[in-house]
Amino acid sequence: MRITVFRRLMSEEFGALRAETLSSDHVLSGLGGRTVEQALSAGVSPKTIWGEVCFAFDVPAERR
Repeated sequence: MRITVFRRLMSEEFGALRAETLSSDHVLSGLGGRTVEQALSAGVSPKTIWGEVCFAFDVPAERR
């Protein structure tokens, strides 16, 4: 998954403003206690990050 696709999915699921806030402020234990932005900077794949976001926020399976 490309980062652009990841960002689109985040925006579609949470809205543009909330997606941006979640990405920069919300720490996910499944990402080693990092935010989305920190995980991306550390080289974690966007697909892995999307999976953790979906798990943390109970995104329905059909939108994962």
